[in-house]
Formats: sequence, C-alpha cells, structure tokens
Amino acid sequence: MNGETRLLAPLVPTRGYFPDFLTPPEGLHGIGEALEAVRATPVERLHAELSRLPSARPLPAWIQAMREGESRPLGRLAGVLHSYYEAAVAPYWPRVRARVEADRASRGRALVDGGADQLLGSLPPTMRWRSPVLEVDYPVDRDLHLHGRGLLLLPSFFCRGAPVTFHNPDLTPVLVYPIERTAPRVVPPPVPAHSLGRLVGRTRSAILHGIGGGCTTSELARRVDVSLASASQHATVLREAGLLLTLRQGNAVLHTLTPLGAALLRGAEPEEYERPA
Repeated sequence: MNGETRLLAPLVPTRGYFPDFLTPPEGLHGIGEALEAVRATPVERLHAELSRLPSARPLPAWIQAMREGESRPLGRLAGVLHSYYEAAVAPYWPRVRARVEADRASRGRALVDGGADQLLGSLPPTMRWRSPVLEVDYPVDRDLHLHGRGLLLLPSFFCRGAPVTFHNPDLTPVLVYPIERTAPRVVPPPVPAHSLGRLVGRTRSAILHGIGGGCTTSELARRVDVSLASASQHATVLREAGLLLTLRQGNAVLHTLTPLGAALLRGAEPEEYERPA
C-alpha cells in the first residue's frame, strides 16, 4: 500500500485543496461506478482542477501528463485508487458502513421529529445553524450560496476535523462532515465468543426485527412488548455481538442495525456483506 500512498499524496494532500473530480457523485453507487466516472473526466476539467494543485513542488510526470489530457495516466490513477481501496477500505467496510448508516438514521430521525431546523441543529459542533445560514468551521474563508439548490449532507467516516465541500461552486452543493466516533481506530475488536452464544431466543430475534430503521430503547421496548430494562439488556448483548450500533441522541440513545445484523435478518452468508459491490 505504501506505493499507492506515495502516488496519491500529490493529488490528495493531508490539508488544503484536492481536485473535485476525485469524488464523483457516482461514488454513492460503489467503487466500480466511481472509478468509471473518474476515467470519464473531461480533459478540460482535468486541466483546470489539476492546475490548482499547490505549486511548491513540481508534480510527478504522470500527473502532468494527465493534466495535459493523456488517457493512460488517468487509467493508472483509477488502478491506483482501486488498489488503495482494496487494501485500506474494503477490509473494514462493514464497520465503516455501520457507522455511517447510524449517523444517517440519527439525522433522519431529527428531520422527522423537528424538520429541517432540527436536522441542521443536530449536526456536529463544527457546524452551527443560524437560520438562514449554516456556519461551518472551514479551513478557508468562503461563502457557498445555494441559489435555490438543495444541500446534500454526506456523513463521512474518513473526514477528520472540518467539513469539506467542492471547490467549484457550480457543482451540486455537497457538505461532507465527520461522523461521531466512539472508537479510536477502524479495526473492529474481536467479538467475544460468549456473546455470540447468547444470541438465541425469540426476544432477541424480535429485538433485531423491531429496530427497523432505528429506534430508541423506549420505542424498542414498546415494539417488542418487553420492559425498558429488558430491552436495554438485550440491546447490549446484540451490540456486543456486532449486530447493532447505539448512538446518543440528546437524552436518549438510538439503536440501528449494523450490516452484519441486517445480513442476519436476511439470512445472508458473510461474503455478501463483507465486501461492497
């Protein structure tokens, strides 16, 4: 992976600008479609965006060639991105996706409970909703005017610190923000064998089915018709087994299924959820 990291470093610095074409909207549909979109980037856009990279150091020859419209370097970039994805992202994808889906469930619940004001007010502290302006702790001073366009909010496991958006204001307005983290690293801890052994019985099966798109412990107790203490205890066992996630939302907690939990309900084999399409 070190080779891929060295090749990508000039394009994606740890701080500051990186080209918009590296994060195409097709990425929502998987790595395959994202890389196809990267390969299809028009020459004019490549030249404009790559020319904005910092000039403190000369760009590698293959990036300069890509900026001038040569097709082979663009194919090389797609290959390097795929190799990096396979090494650094795919092995941990269930954990990453579970965190992102939990955040989406929390924001969706805020929207349903209190509309757009509550949704925007529920975002991390780096973003502050003061209607009609969303203030964001951003690395540079800039304004993004929507002009009637919607704002796509994207929770990201890999976004650290300040949220990010496209450099080009004419692109679809997107705000990528960091999700809350309850663990310091991506690698999931091993699941205790005794936890898996306890995952039997009607009540826990009903708990998994009752969570649906996300619910609080009180709601879960009502859906499954058990006491609040029982619902909390069963949720703890399922969480220890890696089948659900729990996020704090105000004075309550919100439970959501992990990909493993959802796969268990579908009766899927592990291979069906360990790697994204």
